[in-house]
Amino acid sequence: MSGLSLSQARVVDPVLTAVAQGYKHAERVGHTLFPTVPVEVRGGTVLEFGRESFRLYMSRRAPGAPVLHIDFGYKGRKFELVQDALKAKVPREILDDARAVPGVDVQARAINVCMNSLTLTVEAEQAKLATDPLNYTDDRKVMLAGDMKWSAPDSDPVEDVATAKETIRMSCGVDPNRMVISSSIFRALKNHPKIIDRFKYTSSDSITAAMLANYFDLDMLKVGKAVALDGAAAVDAPFMDVWGNSAVLAYVPAAAMGPEEPSFGYTYTLRGHPFVEPGAYDANVYSWLYGVTYERLPVLTGIAAGFLFQNVA
Repeated sequence: MSGLSLSQARVVDPVLTAVAQGYKHAERVGHTLFPTVPVEVRGGTVLEFGRESFRLYMSRRAPGAPVLHIDFGYKGRKFELVQDALKAKVPREILDDARAVPGVDVQARAINVCMNSLTLTVEAEQAKLATDPLNYTDDRKVMLAGDMKWSAPDSDPVEDVATAKETIRMSCGVDPNRMVISSSIFRALKNHPKIIDRFKYTSSDSITAAMLANYFDLDMLKVGKAVALDGAAAVDAPFMDVWGNSAVLAYVPAAAMGPEEPSFGYTYTLRGHPFVEPGAYDANVYSWLYGVTYERLPVLTGIAAGFLFQNVA
């Protein structure tokens, strides 16, 4: 029996996989706190980082002296990647020629529809992890109320953030460099009198997330605008704000290459994912189908480098 040809053996469509892996959605901000890092296996142990992982090490040595050994974090809880999968459907009716294989542009649009749904699921998981107060020690979270809420004119958001930054810096030795806020908090900050005064020659409608990042002395500030409908909710139920009424401040490396670098969190992703299978024609629905598979898991790896503001606006 002859071996399979390359086309028969291929299980990944490289062009459409590139489309899936390059997919970007303006309202997905979870990667700000949980950047993607590849893993080689579907299960194992999360590499976690305590405050000692952020310390300076005395690397200088005298001639003949032993070289200091350092560890990449420590093995924490077990993890098992979850797999999400959808099929992109391209009905033949939308094609100019029903007998032709769909063009790449049509395929790409179908893949993007799938990726919109798959990345929203990841976003919701990332937000749930980052905004759960049970994941933080008492000194790493604060519940705002009354005049302390950032929607109150007498509150002082920049001082609150500065205090939280100092808490992390004195504990871990690093300055938090990123923050994710919900859409309602963004509106409150844009209309805060102290912030308007800071940008007094700019209207509140023109205040951007990048300007707020500079105001808070952060490398990056992102606004979580995603909304979702709970899968168990009624069809007419209201959509929920994925990032709720929370602001998350954290240290995340600018360009992490792997899970061994200290960070607030990561999204462990099986190498090569997401990927797209070659299209197959399904005569039952008169459509070409492209399977999109995504195995990943957001994990908290350095919660000591994070701070949670609750009930913010």
